[in-house]
Amino acid sequence: MLGDLWSFQGRYRTLHLTWFAFFLTFIVWFNLAPLATTVKADLGLNIPQIRTLAICNVALTVPARILIGMLLDKFGPRITYSTLLVFSVIPCLMFATAENFNQLVVARLLLSIVGAGFVIGIRMVAEWFPPKEIGLAEGIYGGWGNFGSAFSALTLVIIAGWLSFAGGAEIGGAVINWRGAIALTGIISAIYGIFYFFSVADTPPGKKYQKPAKTAGLEVTSMKDLWYLLGMNIPFAVILAILAWRLQKVNFLDANGFIIALLMVLLLFGFQTWGIIRTNRDLILGQKIYPKEDRYEFKQVAILELTYIVNFGSELAVVSMLPTFFENTFDLHKAAAGILASSFAFVNLVARPCGGVLSDHLGSRKNTLSFFTIGLGIGYLVMSLIKPGTFHGSSGLAIAVLLTMVCSFFVQAGCGATFAMVPLVKRRVTGQIAGMVGAYGNVGAVAYLTIYSLLPFWMSGNSTDPSATIVATSNSSFFQILGITGLIVGFLCCFFLKEPKASFAEQHEDQAALA
Repeated sequence: MLGDLWSFQGRYRTLHLTWFAFFLTFIVWFNLAPLATTVKADLGLNIPQIRTLAICNVALTVPARILIGMLLDKFGPRITYSTLLVFSVIPCLMFATAENFNQLVVARLLLSIVGAGFVIGIRMVAEWFPPKEIGLAEGIYGGWGNFGSAFSALTLVIIAGWLSFAGGAEIGGAVINWRGAIALTGIISAIYGIFYFFSVADTPPGKKYQKPAKTAGLEVTSMKDLWYLLGMNIPFAVILAILAWRLQKVNFLDANGFIIALLMVLLLFGFQTWGIIRTNRDLILGQKIYPKEDRYEFKQVAILELTYIVNFGSELAVVSMLPTFFENTFDLHKAAAGILASSFAFVNLVARPCGGVLSDHLGSRKNTLSFFTIGLGIGYLVMSLIKPGTFHGSSGLAIAVLLTMVCSFFVQAGCGATFAMVPLVKRRVTGQIAGMVGAYGNVGAVAYLTIYSLLPFWMSGNSTDPSATIVATSNSSFFQILGITGLIVGFLCCFFLKEPKASFAEQHEDQAALA
């Protein structure tokens, strides 16, 4: 496969067009992080408000990934991805023209939907590549697409500065044209969405796109798995309730608005639960018994969801806070801090495909994933040592960046190893499984970012303006929390995760049956 990778023909053409679609969604999704301090200064926001925007940026991605997983299985990746890319221009323009915190929150919540694009490409790539190559193909898709967050950190401050210069302002000044930079990301994404629609197909020629009989909820194959599935839906509601609470704390919602938000969360949870029951009605009534060869264990999906919490969830959280972390820890200019912080996501170019390649070639996808998950836990614990006074001068900064990149390698490779397994669980519901696993990545991100936003205030006695020392200590504690949760999930993988059936087959099981 590596030899044909640069061929822009057939399945490789589809792979390249699809990872670039994902790349654009990540640029759009993370266009706030490198400009956060500028937005804060321009609109007079306080620390709780800017950190709440970071939470909003991943909030609706949780239900959106599940919904998009359903739409994906029903309509196919070409239509679904194109629609999402075109949609992204709307919240980008809303954010770019916002004049107050409330308008920023609404736009950021809508922008969080764009982050659900990842699951679409997982199904597209799985349709075009056989099981023995799925790890590398999904790794390239995820890794090169994920680089969009690094590209945002590397370029958006520079673009915003150039737009300010073109408009008569000084480059590097406090007020740079962040509005123009954010609007530009949405416009480019929408244009590419139209191009993508006319440039790809859902499946290779002669291959039928498989759809589940029902898409209202995930299909399971045993009553035990049904209870597991219903239980794993609870964290989605909890994390959205936490978001509503955070929005009340920063005065976006009043008491009545908070109650309405909670009722909407309960309504969404009820809708999801009803969809699951409706999809699995025949199983519940005993009218359908799945043969052994058609069954899969939902417990394995649940473990993959946990791994995605600690790898992708932590990645989203760290990418959201790292530019500010470097800016404050090493007293850097925001452009320099953004460039250095991009090192975390920059590793994606190599690490995520590497995780997929190793999953394809080491003979055990389970052991590969376990290794990377434990490694990321250790990496975050080491990153907790990065704080003011620990590393001095340019050499200290270089060491800090190196530690960040090493930790990032395990995080991104773990993401690649996770989604090397996801398409092999049950192919006809790959979209929904990918949606659930991907949504748990956002559950992790919201949980981690909520902890990140609260730590300095817990440590300072709920002060709205904690000291630099308190903020530095809270950052260290945050990385320790990431590390400990990574180690716990890594050991769960070691003891409870199972190797998927036909992990290294030449073709998918359903295709083999037709051959």
